[in-house]
Formats: sequence, structure tokens, C-alpha cells
Amino acid sequence: MSTRYLRTLKRALTGSADTPLVLLCNFEAEAQWARGHVGLPAPPAGATRPLVAAMEELGVLLAGTGDAIVLSRPLDPDYRDYLTQQGLALPDVLVPENSRPERSTTANALDSPVLLDRLRRLGAAGARVLPMGTTADEEELARRCGLRLATPDSTVVEQVNSKIYGRRLAEAAGLRPVPGACCETRQELADVLAQYRLRLESGEPLVVKDAYGVSGKGLLVLENPGRAAQLLRMVDRRAARTGDDRIHVVVEEWLPKRCDLNYQVTIARDGRAGLDFVKQALTAQGVHQGHLMPAELSADQYRQIEYAASEVASRLHADGYHGVVGVDAIVGADETVYPVLEINARLNMSTYQGGVTELCQPPGAVALARHYPLRLAASLEFDAVRQALTTVSAARNTEQVLVTCFATANANALLPVGAGSPADPFDGRLYALLVAADRDRLSHLDRAVRAAVATLSVPEESHD
Repeated sequence: MSTRYLRTLKRALTGSADTPLVLLCNFEAEAQWARGHVGLPAPPAGATRPLVAAMEELGVLLAGTGDAIVLSRPLDPDYRDYLTQQGLALPDVLVPENSRPERSTTANALDSPVLLDRLRRLGAAGARVLPMGTTADEEELARRCGLRLATPDSTVVEQVNSKIYGRRLAEAAGLRPVPGACCETRQELADVLAQYRLRLESGEPLVVKDAYGVSGKGLLVLENPGRAAQLLRMVDRRAARTGDDRIHVVVEEWLPKRCDLNYQVTIARDGRAGLDFVKQALTAQGVHQGHLMPAELSADQYRQIEYAASEVASRLHADGYHGVVGVDAIVGADETVYPVLEINARLNMSTYQGGVTELCQPPGAVALARHYPLRLAASLEFDAVRQALTTVSAARNTEQVLVTCFATANANALLPVGAGSPADPFDGRLYALLVAADRDRLSHLDRAVRAAVATLSVPEESHD
């Protein structure tokens, strides 16, 4: 049985609440969209890829009975049993028979004839493919399998996911922007940084963001004029080497804030749109840490978000987009709402929480979706996780802890020797949803879960 959330999503994307979906949770879509654009000069960051790729397992809790999800590795059997025991309806899990860890799940699927044949049968039965973010690879998979996309084509999706596009949309709609500017050439960047020189000299930082950066990647904080000059020198060296002076970034003032927000809009094919939810986003150095639900907003602040959601949806649809849209916003320290920090016209972390929060978060309760860090010397068994969390839930009858992704715990254990393999301790994450009656109880529950998860990690002194 599907959740009401999933049925509403299917109806908007396909016209019917009963359309079977094939989910592909390609968390690194931005890296493909960025290929034709020039971002900040920086070395490629590949160290976290196995862990990020393993986050695709979050999609298991969005899909329902009759749906399918393509994962590069099968679900851990004990974790599957755990989810079933929680009363969750799970999709069919399809695993490419030719799976290599250095490739994306879509690339693995394209190289797996047995899986492709299975997907062709699903396509013939009316299934549609729903990627987290549509790129040329997912288009190719859909074409080869006769699967229709539940989203627009990759050209449209790439265009509307640029931070430059999002900033210009907000400005055109008259939505309050974070003070800043878009830059597409070295000279434009130099001019903007010159305009902000006095601000930098007074110690007020700027943030420079790649047009397709995500979760702290492609983000640079400039604290003083020296850092700004260093950035320009790096851009100049690259331009001299490549003969290309383009740079696709946005420059914004770093504002004092009370909180970050994330809200989701779903745009139907006919342009009708609805605000699905508003959550308080938890971040550290620009990296997503989790969501607090519901967000702490006044009635007027919520109305401002509703208005912004309507404007964003209308303009995205006019540019050919339909589907899920996650919008980041902030509430300043003075309670001013900046309703469009960036637009992510794709499925988001919060999208995958929709079904389980519907099932687990009663009216009036509060919830926290977050990840907990692990440091492991060997692959972790799910039974150890279950036992550790049992001690937490046993003392809290009215509260709930649900593990929402286990694959990320051991993802880095699969790296080759010398790159964080089981020969040395490696980092992992455990994703969970916590539900309690109020914020105080939720904070106590979070601390208890953090302490329980810490017992699964190797002792601090053995990290060397």
C-alpha cells in the first residue's frame, strides 16, 4: 500500500496515483550538469563518493508496493526484515548484474543486459522512471528500456538547477534575494569583488558558490580582500592555461541567520502546484546535516514562503519544468525571510522523508531526520545497530527511532586497500528519523541515539 504522499506525487508527475515508478536515486546529478560549466578552481573531490552513492538506499522508503528501485547493491537482508517489521511497504529492489563501485548506478544499469530486459518489461507495463535528478544518462536508460520519464528532459532540468538561474528567477519575481550577484566571466567576478572590497576589509565575509555545487562542494567563503585576490589569481591562471575566462558562480553576502529552511513544491504537468511542507534545515559549513519538522515560523513568515513557492512554481513551469522542487531559504537573525536561497529542481533529501513522516509523525509531534557519524574498523552488522537502538527505545515508549538508510554505514569499507579499506578505520553514516512529543523530548532522544551509535564506533584512541 502506498502512502498518501506517494500517491499525490505520482498523480502530479504522471496523471495517475497508480502509475508504477522505477526510482533511480542519483545523488551526484549535479556533477554531470556541471560538465559544460566552469566553476571555482579546485581539485576534484572524489573521496566521499562511495558514501554519497550509497545514499540511494533512502529511496526505498519513498517507493511503495508495485514500484521498483535500482540499487547498485542489494538491501542488507536484516535491514530489509527490520523495515518490514516496522510496517513499511517496500518496492522491488533491482540490482545490475554488472556493478562496479567506481561507476554510477545508472552506468551500471546500462551495462547490465539482464536488468535492462527487466526494465523493458516494466516499461511495457506502464512504469515510468523517476530519477532524483534527470541527466543524459537517465534519458539514455529510459530510451533503451522503453520507459517514459516522469520528469522533463535533461536539458530543461539542467537549466533550472543552476544557482544562476535560481537567483535570476527570484529577482525577476520580486522575491527578496540575499544581496549578491551572478557572474559568468572572470571580469564580472572581479567587478563584483571590487564592489565588496569595503565589506571584506571590515571583516564581513562573502560566499562564492558554483552554479552546480551541492552540499558544501563548490563553495568558498572569502573573509578578507586577500582571499578575494587569491581567488582571482587562481581564476587567471586557469584562464591562461585553458584560454577560457568563463566562471559560473554566484557571489552573496554571508548574512547572520536564525535558521535555514527547506520547502518543497510539486508542480504537476498541467502547471498546478502545491506546497508540500516547510522544514528547518540543519547545516554545518554548508553541508546538509538533517531536517527538523515542523519549522519554527510565524504565521506571516509561513505566508511569505507560500507566496514564494507559488511564484517559483509558476516560473519553472513556464520554462518547461514539472516535478519536485526543493527550495532553500533562510530566516535572518532579525527574522527577515529570504525565501529563495537556491532552487533544486529535483528530488531532495527531504523528498525521501515524506512517506515515513506521514506514517511515523502524528499530528502535533515533532521529528528530526539526520545522520549520525560512525568510525568503523570492520563492516557493521545491522543486528548491532538494532541492539544499540533497542536500549534507547526501551526507555521511551512514546518516542520512535527509525533507521532510514543503512548502506552508508559500510560504503567506505568497499574502497580498495590503501584508500580507507577495512585494513584501516573508515568513516560511515547511519541515517535515522526521530519522533517525539515536543522539542525538549526530541533533543533528549537525539542525544540518546547519538550516544548509542557512538558505542558502535572504534574508540577514539585507535583512530590513528
